[in-house]
Amino acid sequence: MKKRKENFVEDIVESVRRDYLERLRLRKPFEARWRLNYDFYLGRQDVGINVLSEIERESKGFSWQEDGIYNHIAPIIDTRLAKLSALKPKMNVLPVSSSENDEKLASLAQDILYSCYERLGLSEVISKATNLSEIMGTSFYKVIWNGNRGRKVNDGLFEGDIEIDAVSPFEIFVDDFTNEDINDCESIIHAKAYSTKAIKNIWGVDVAPEDVSLFGGENLGASKAMVIEKYESPSIEHPNGRLIIVCGDKLLHIGELPYINLSGQKRGFPFIKKVAIRVPGSFYGISIIEKLIPIQRAYNGVKNRKHEYMNRLSLGVLTVEDGSIDIGDLEQNGLEPGKIVVFRQGAEKPEFLKEETLPDAFEKEEESLLNEFSEISGVTNLLSNKFNSTNMSGVALELLVEQDTSRINTTTEEINGAVKEMSRMILRLYKQFAVLPRLISKSDGDTKSLVYFKNSDIVTDDLVFVFDNSLYESLSVKREHILQLIDSGLLKNDDGQIDKDMKRKILELFGIGYIS
Repeated sequence: MKKRKENFVEDIVESVRRDYLERLRLRKPFEARWRLNYDFYLGRQDVGINVLSEIERESKGFSWQEDGIYNHIAPIIDTRLAKLSALKPKMNVLPVSSSENDEKLASLAQDILYSCYERLGLSEVISKATNLSEIMGTSFYKVIWNGNRGRKVNDGLFEGDIEIDAVSPFEIFVDDFTNEDINDCESIIHAKAYSTKAIKNIWGVDVAPEDVSLFGGENLGASKAMVIEKYESPSIEHPNGRLIIVCGDKLLHIGELPYINLSGQKRGFPFIKKVAIRVPGSFYGISIIEKLIPIQRAYNGVKNRKHEYMNRLSLGVLTVEDGSIDIGDLEQNGLEPGKIVVFRQGAEKPEFLKEETLPDAFEKEEESLLNEFSEISGVTNLLSNKFNSTNMSGVALELLVEQDTSRINTTTEEINGAVKEMSRMILRLYKQFAVLPRLISKSDGDTKSLVYFKNSDIVTDDLVFVFDNSLYESLSVKREHILQLIDSGLLKNDDGQIDKDMKRKILELFGIGYIS
């Protein structure tokens, strides 16, 4: 019996590791694109992808050729991230009806979500996931229940709490790259490097360190090992799905899918996918960087050829008769000021090759490429001469800003959609695991209160989730609207006065803080 169990464990571990290595091999072309995006963002733009889906440096045609890099991709991505950071994707929960019970349930759900947003630092998690997807094209949220979080109930026992991480696409492996949605997959592998000490603390198993690399290149150092989590969707053989966790030759865990996180009380994967730009028929999305790379290459080429031409104009190209001068000395030292050039008697004296001034084609092509950067990325430089007009009205400027913002609308919808699914998962996990009554802190104006609930008080499906999307209105526009509402009297109460809570909100919007 013991031998049969050992064989079972060995077969399970070998099957998972073999599946992981095969998916790693098949995903190599995607990884090459992500690494190329990352290199171009960081300014390492003299690289390309070879036929083996490996990143290699592209050599110059001639030693004298300029190969400078003029990185326009980084400021474009930074600008897009700055615009996307204006999103404050906190969920507002609405009841499905106007009944008192539905309103109470919706209010509790919103209190739970707001508490998680502040307590778990979800603003930073969302920002990290957005950064990953803007560069790589895809990122993931992992929403799980950690039994070692929350308040301590007694010695060694905690009430547990939600844990949410932003996950790099390098860590996620799916069974079919043509599946567009997470729940279309039959299995998902999450492979992540842990320290051997962390593995011992989490799973209670001693494992040997492995040679673990990041991005298929840089080694992560000693005392690391790759933990492979394989999530299998429910099937006839495993009605509640299956989770297998292995590391090296050790089986760390095997059991059913732990989370009831889908509608209809179904078990599913704890991952939420977020992409920058969706690609039909592909699981992974693409980054705007992929569209900008050809333009960046062309721009670098134009700038370098332009500088080479200018170098020839400034330094000159000397023509000499064969054997008339010391070529080696001229090549080594050039024509410094005051140099005496000695040429053979009777030979033609050296002369500079006549060249024209810098052609207008360089300037036109450079300007054209800069315009392409803006058109494709959806990022417009409103401070450039093209828009810097004293005759442009404030309304016209606002329209330009609105138009500029609407061009990244698909990305904002992806952010909102992922956070909406995250909110549903949070409530479903509390419904499943918050068996003991618990308290959460609730802010209401300048006062704080505690909300008491247990899992039977939570509904997960009969709710409406909406966003208060702040991306489309700048702070100055919001302030102008507030002033108009004050003038109209709509913010006054029945006594014709602006109450204390409304004053606080108005002053906070104007950046003044509350004045009693």
